[in-house]
Formats: sequence, structure tokens, C-alpha cells
Amino acid sequence: MRDRSFEALRGLVDTAGESGLLGDLVVAARDRAFVGRAAERALFRSALAGDSAGVPVLYLHGPGGIGKSALLKWFAGAARAAGRLVVEVDGRTVPATPEDFEQATGRAIGEPGSVLLVDAFETCQGLEHWLWEHFLPRLPQGAVAVVAGRTAPDPLWVADPGWADLLHVVPLRNLSRDDASTFLRVRGVPAAAHPALLAFTGGNPLALSLAAAVAVQPDADGAPRAADWSPGQDVVATLLPRLVGDPPSPAHRAALEVCAQADVTSEALLRVMMGERAADLFTWLRNQPFIESTSSGLFPHDVVREVLVADLRWRDPDGFAALHQRMYQYLLGRVREASDAQVVQAMQALTYLQRAFGRLSETFAWDARGLVRELPCAPADQGRVVELAEEAEGAESAAIVRFWLDRQPEAFKVYRSARTDDIVAFSATLRFSSPEGEDVDPVVAAGWAHARAVKPLRAGEYLSVARFHVDPGTYQRPSASMNLFQWRLFGDIIRADHLAWSFTVMRDDGFWNYHFELGGMMPTDARPVVGDHGYRLFAHDWRVQSASAWVEEKTDALLASADTAMLSPSGGSAPERVEHVVLSRPEFDAAVRDALRALWWPSELDANPLSRVRLVTEHGQSLGDVLSHAVDALLEERGGDRRHQVLTTTYSKDAPTQEAAARRLGMSFSTYRRHLAAGVKRVSDVLWSHELSGTPILPEVDTG
Repeated sequence: MRDRSFEALRGLVDTAGESGLLGDLVVAARDRAFVGRAAERALFRSALAGDSAGVPVLYLHGPGGIGKSALLKWFAGAARAAGRLVVEVDGRTVPATPEDFEQATGRAIGEPGSVLLVDAFETCQGLEHWLWEHFLPRLPQGAVAVVAGRTAPDPLWVADPGWADLLHVVPLRNLSRDDASTFLRVRGVPAAAHPALLAFTGGNPLALSLAAAVAVQPDADGAPRAADWSPGQDVVATLLPRLVGDPPSPAHRAALEVCAQADVTSEALLRVMMGERAADLFTWLRNQPFIESTSSGLFPHDVVREVLVADLRWRDPDGFAALHQRMYQYLLGRVREASDAQVVQAMQALTYLQRAFGRLSETFAWDARGLVRELPCAPADQGRVVELAEEAEGAESAAIVRFWLDRQPEAFKVYRSARTDDIVAFSATLRFSSPEGEDVDPVVAAGWAHARAVKPLRAGEYLSVARFHVDPGTYQRPSASMNLFQWRLFGDIIRADHLAWSFTVMRDDGFWNYHFELGGMMPTDARPVVGDHGYRLFAHDWRVQSASAWVEEKTDALLASADTAMLSPSGGSAPERVEHVVLSRPEFDAAVRDALRALWWPSELDANPLSRVRLVTEHGQSLGDVLSHAVDALLEERGGDRRHQVLTTTYSKDAPTQEAAARRLGMSFSTYRRHLAAGVKRVSDVLWSHELSGTPILPEVDTG
């Protein structure tokens, strides 16, 4: 926490070197600007002095906005005032590899008495083991290192007897009420405004800084605002313009609103949302003091993000819904187009957009992102996968894992710790176009039994079984590996072609029932038992409603009401949708023949089962239009003009008898019948292909 004079003086001291007079001025300025953290400052002073109460390594951790960066800046000032070499590293700007980290911090290793300050360590948490095993021990005696991040240190590091007298872990909390009041007084906030600001911020340093910046700003006529300012129900709308300033234009405000909703805002996202001005707006965002940057893009401070979102929802609910829908469509498109290596990241971005809706936050561990990475299961990994299965699920489950590793090794993913590179979890989603392994795996057998009983697979379709997610440390609970598993699972479903059924299995303890039901994965009657454990199978027929259609329906419902309980599978009313049907190929072909004969009779078309297949219901076209587009598509095929002519003559509005149609076309009746049968079959083939893939059949465009 520092004021503008502190920043200006910091630049001067870097150029002035050891000048005692300027150093005294810097120290005085820092003392005036900084409030609180007395215990932490005392620890650092002891470390600098090398006295008995000091330790050479401090690890600060706490949530975003708690004041870690400000405290590190105070440490830097104190160390420079003591004549120490200070090396400052921001984890967000250094690639998380040992080589890059050493390059950024190398001067600290070679300088006795150096001070190393590492900020935002959570962005390179995977280096933690290397840091305390290989890097920090190489610091010269008399050096001091401070590491600050959002995540607490590894318990193994804390428990290591070699570090017992060398490491002090400091969790940072909100400022006490007395310190927060002092902070407001130092910032020039009138005492009359203190109670309201303290109640609003709760002592959070970032919120205090933002609120104080508002409270000391005068009105346009120069009169102070703070004395009569108080947060009310419209506090967000009142406060936000003063927190982020006055955006230069509506486009700049809209860019802020995009940045607040997205997990990370790239220039590409802004280009889709904002058009040609994206580059300028991205540069403007990057220069705002409340915006941070990573290798993937930009994001606002946590408090600013939430206030921006709340303001838009309060001020313009329709605008919020429209922006959300446009961002959703873009991010959903990225998932559909993602490669196998990109789909997890794309699905993470889509899920983050929906994070505040319903009870979605209960199923993801957002603070665990980056702790593990997903990789294909290599042959050398299979032994560890079997070990994990036996540890978490028992010997019978481990034998089933071996069975599927032999037959579908490509279905398995492993999750390696970013810290140690050890395999800590695995998952497997099996794929079947025909039955296999039912005599070995009760879960797969239950999936096939359900599919046969409800709606069997048709030619060209397949079913998937998300058979394993095993992480013994956090078994089937929200965790870093579960995040990746879920993003992969639903990302693959959204991208799938010809997927009929998907099944997911979880331990039968009830934890996931609500969440999977909300996600359209309904529990089946089967409760297979493997070893000593019972499991629950959840199923969805994606021919009845595709993944994209389901996500759109849920998004619309969530935006339509602030009461997310309306989405409960067991209560409330969700938006109405058409009841879909799934037809076998013979049923489909018969329906096509009947529909062509009824092409000009709307009531008969409405009664035709084709009117309720997803090819018709999900793309905003009538059955008549779909049939007409399919018939016209014959013109683009070799020899299709004759079949098109026969079909349009036979099924025209003033359709003659088939004998009269043959005479009109100048064909023998047998030749006519042959072309008619070929035309009907080809139309059915075209429609069936689009029904399986879930893609619309579009009218032919006349390019003239």
C-alpha cells in the first residue's frame, strides 16, 4: 500500500544509489504511506539484521488483494535503505521453468547479503519443490528470500527438519480495524466517512485502497464527497465509476465489462466482441492500474472484477445477458474447434464464464488450477495407474484397469503434479461402437444394458463411458485433477460426432447426484458393485438433445432468472423445450417417405416423427424446409438432376399420379420408379447423415 510520492521516490532512489539524504527521504515516505503489518515488518527486519529471531526465508500467502505485493515493496525499500542488493521477481512475468527462474534471479546467488523478493508465486507453483531443494540452498549466507503467493507452501517443505530453523510461513489476513482506520486517515479520508468505508471493505487492503481513492476525490465543483458518502443498495453503481475512472468512451466501458466476465481477456476475444478497435482497447486495458497481465492475456483485480459484473447486471440486465450470450457463443465455438490438446483450456474458459450460476462453483476447485497437468498415458505410466487404482478402489478395480489398458490405452490420461512431476491421478473415458468387456467390467455392462433397454445404438453411432477418475488424495471430490477431468469430459462431448450415449460413473455416495442431474446426466437404475464399493451410473442420450443445445438451454434459463433454484432437477420449472425422438434407421427411412408424400399437408407433417428429431428441432427450420433443402441438394451431385426432377414432379403441390408423372417426364414407368426410389433413398441418406452429426442442412445458395 503506497501513494504516488512513494512511486516517484522509488525511481529517484534507483538512480541515486547510496545517497544517505535521499535514502532518508525514501524511508520517511515509505513510513508515511504504509500502514499495518507490524509483525511481518519485524520479522523482515530481524532477517536483515541476522539476529536470533530472524530466519533467512519468509513465505507469505493469502488471497488476491490482501496486500502481498505492497508488503514486498516495503521490504524492498527497507532492504535498499540497509544497503542490500535487492532482486525483485514477478512470477507472472517469468516462465515457470528452472532455467528462466534462475536467469531472472541469478544476481541474488552471487551477492552476499542479497535480498530476493518473489511475488505472485502461485503462477509458478510447480517450481516449489525445485526452489527449496535446489535453488534456495545455493543462496549465500546472510541472504534473505521472501516468497509471496496465494497458495500455502507444501507441507513437506514446512515439515522438512532441514528448514525448521530457516523458514517462517506467514499467512496474511485483513488489516485490523485500528490499522484500517489509520490507513484511511493517512490517505486523507475524512473521519466522518471511516465507519461506512470500514464496514464496506472489512479491512481488505485492496478494497480499502479502492474505497479510499473514491472517498478523497472531490465533486466536479471541488467540494469533498467523502463526508456524505455511504454505501447503500446501489453502492456498486455509485462506486464503480470512481474505482475505474471515467472510461474514455462507451467502447472502453464495454471492453472493461468483457474483461470482467472472461477468465482471461486476449486481444482475439476483444476483436470478436469489439471489432476493429480491439488492439487500441487492449492496450488501454493493459495500462489500467487495476488490470494484471499473464502470458494468456489480461484480468482485473478480484474486487474490481466482481464490482464490474455486479454493476452491469444491476444497471443493464438485458445488456449483461446479451454480452454473456455473445461471449458464450464465442467460447463454445472455441471448444467445438479445439484440438485434442487445446480442448481442456477452451472448456475451462467456457466454464469460468458460467462460474457464478447455480451451484457450479461447488464442482470446481478454482484455486487449484495449475497444480497438475494432463498428459496421455504412456506405456511407462501404466504400472503407476494400476497402483493408484488399487490404492483408491481395490484389487478388483485394478484388474479392470489392466483389462482396459490392454484394449483401449488411448482412453487413459494421467495427471502429473506440477511440483514434483509425479503421477498423482488418472482418468479413462472408454469408447464403444459394439459391446466389449461386459463379462469383466460390471460398470460397462450396466451401460450397455441401459442403452439396449432405452434406445440402442444405430449404425455409425457410439457410446462413451467415463469409467475412471482416480485421485487417491481427493477421491472424486473437486480438485485440480477433477477440474481437468470434467473439462475434458464435457469438451469431448461437445466436439463429438455420432455420439449416442455417454455414461459417467461415480462412487455411490450421493455427492455428484445433483450436479450431474443438473448437467443432464441422469442416474440409471443400475448400481454396479466392484470389490467393496458401490457405484452410480449417470447417462445422457445426446441424440435426444445435443450437448450444444443443452448448454444453450441452461444458459438461457440461468440468465432469465436470478433465482437459480429454478434449475433444480427436482423442483421448479425450466424453460419448455420440444420433446425429441430418436429413430432407428428403418423408422427414419419410413418417416422420410411419409413426409415427402405429405409435403404440402402441414397437419400431417406436424404428426410425422421427423418433426421431432433434432435435425428439425435444433436448427430453427420446419420439416418442410428441411425436406426441400435435401431435395435441392441432389442438384449438386453427379446424376442428381434426374432424381431431383423426378422428386419435384412426384411431390409437387398439384402432384399427378405416378403413371402421369412418368408420362410427363417422358419415362417408362419402370425407369421412373427406379429414379424415384433412388431419389427417395438419397434424400433419406442426406437427412440421416445430418441427423447423426447434429449439423443443419442448409439451402443451396445461388451464386449466379
